Amino acid sequence: MKPQPDQPVATARQLPSFWLTMLIGWVPIVLGTVTAAATVLGEPDKLAQHAMLLATCLLPSIPLCLIQRSLWRRRASWRRYVAVLLPLSFLLAFAGTAGIIGLATRLGGHAGALRGGFRWSFVFGSMDIVWFVLLALCAAYMVIGYYASMQEERMRALAATGLARDAELRALRYQLQPHFLFNTLNAISTLVVEERTRDATRMIARLGDFLRATLEGDGAHEVTLADELALTEHYLDIEKARLGGRLTVNMQVGPDALRAAVPYLLLQPLVENAIRHGIAPRRDGGRLEIRVDCADERLHIQLRNDGPVEAPVGATGSMAVGLRNVRERLQHLYAGQHAFALSLAEDGSCQVIIELPLRRIPAARAIPA
Repeated sequence: MKPQPDQPVATARQLPSFWLTMLIGWVPIVLGTVTAAATVLGEPDKLAQHAMLLATCLLPSIPLCLIQRSLWRRRASWRRYVAVLLPLSFLLAFAGTAGIIGLATRLGGHAGALRGGFRWSFVFGSMDIVWFVLLALCAAYMVIGYYASMQEERMRALAATGLARDAELRALRYQLQPHFLFNTLNAISTLVVEERTRDATRMIARLGDFLRATLEGDGAHEVTLADELALTEHYLDIEKARLGGRLTVNMQVGPDALRAAVPYLLLQPLVENAIRHGIAPRRDGGRLEIRVDCADERLHIQLRNDGPVEAPVGATGSMAVGLRNVRERLQHLYAGQHAFALSLAEDGSCQVIIELPLRRIPAARAIPA
């Protein structure tokens, strides 16, 4: 997939903040110099030496950091880092030491080592400390840079994982719609064949209401239980139009559970399976029970339906689509923090128990009725 024009491709590593890096590198140098100078407050010559050493370390670090930032931006290899920064830090240490000593000599520095004028031997003898400090600053910049880069890669990996998870959840969600639509249209065609025109017309109207409610959703993977129950009511209206008095629904929901977060379209495929493969094949119809409550920071959902002693022909494959879809979406959303159990009794009744971590959505937009 090609990136869109408004999505720039990252070609350079994440750059650490320039002045933040300088501050991190300078603070220990300044603190060390101030601490050492505090022990010689009464000796002007030594104080001057400390001041010169501080200036010699700090000033060359600025161009060194700028060049290192350029190498980092170009994703240079560590061999190139060594080939460039090692001689460069040496030259900067030498130039900085020579410049500061030369300036101090011209200004009539009072440091004992400067008496007698400028000497190259003193430059070479003094620059080792400066060179070491510059190399330490390079190493500190690398550590900060790699930490920033690792954080960037971590965020990219999390974003990629989130996008993949979102795509899989949407694919599973879209899988439900054609499956449900096919079953409903098949039921409508059956009503037409049986010349139950009034029931077929009512079922088409309820189907329109249900599809409108699903299309007007905001695309979230989780909704409040209240919204999910409202959507389930739309689907139950479709089945009541087909089954009439053969379908009895008993719903018990604790008031403290209505704001709980549940996966979007969690109940519809379960209710569909319960009615189409459990209640509808029974000559006298049957009963569907839905119970939801909260306990111990968990949301407990229980569905039970009457069913035939023998499963109707062709039911297994159709049931598997909805149940597999529910299981996969629960795994993607809660990854081991949930429970899903399905049990079949000898009398044909089926029970589904789901446990989810209790998370409340403070303000939810109700699904339009």
